[in-house]
Amino acid sequence: MQNYNIFCIYANYLTKKVYILVYVKKKVYLCTLKFEIIRRVMYKTIRHLLVLSVLSAMFAGCVTQKQMTYLSDANSEKAESINADFHPQSEMVIRPGDALTIFVSALDQEAVVPYNLPMVVYAKPGEVQPTTTPSMQYYIVDEAGDIEFPILGKLHIAGLRRNEVEIFVKKELEKQVINPMVHVNLINAKVSVMGEVTRPGQIPITNGRITLLDALAAAGDLTPYGRRDNVLVSREVDGKMQMVRLDLRSADIYKSPYFFLQQNDVVYVSPNKVRAVSSTNAGLWFSMVSTVASAATVIVTIVSVTQKN
Repeated sequence: MQNYNIFCIYANYLTKKVYILVYVKKKVYLCTLKFEIIRRVMYKTIRHLLVLSVLSAMFAGCVTQKQMTYLSDANSEKAESINADFHPQSEMVIRPGDALTIFVSALDQEAVVPYNLPMVVYAKPGEVQPTTTPSMQYYIVDEAGDIEFPILGKLHIAGLRRNEVEIFVKKELEKQVINPMVHVNLINAKVSVMGEVTRPGQIPITNGRITLLDALAAAGDLTPYGRRDNVLVSREVDGKMQMVRLDLRSADIYKSPYFFLQQNDVVYVSPNKVRAVSSTNAGLWFSMVSTVASAATVIVTIVSVTQKN
């Protein structure tokens, strides 16, 4: 914290001195400086500040190739190790709050009509005629992990994967329908990508699965300021948050259960030191340089004018 204040600067043309009142710890001190000393000091200060500003900007932009390269330790031996431990459960698990469509078909279409939700059309506010094509209604998984299925009643599907839901519903239908076919699709699955990426935002999951690398690619890849060794993935599991940090430079990310993302996961790419300097310290530094340079220019101008007179 700043423990002093300069509240008055007075230049005396006759004595060729500058008088500065400084307030320190509830006391006021008077400092006297000669014009010539001020001018020499200010010239040197401005020159040094400009040199340091240029050097800091140059070094701030230095990022090594090793820091930028993905999977830099990948090789055939590493691949064999990864294949042995590769996480097999790639598809998302159904959770409360998920929205999904379930379409039932069979050779006898009339027999499966009662098991499908009716198609609906929507009209814009103020209009009577619908302006959209019919769309299939969807199920919302309740807090207990259940859905209310036509004819079959309440089905518990939380904790199952999409293909497991299809198998489960098909077995229930086979008790009443001959050779039913079931197709399940999650329609609100998404992940969020934040931080040092080109296009931060929400990424929809359209094919039932998405990897960390898929999500980063959809976000336009990391910027040069993103830390490849510090990517945070946060996930809610049974009402509790779990977080893990992954290193994209290592092929070991393929072994992580967080490599395959789940719906509502949040991926955050941390900024590197270059970004930290450029976004905070550099702005403060250049602002300080500008302020000091401006003050120095005013004082030097006063000194020069006084000496000419």
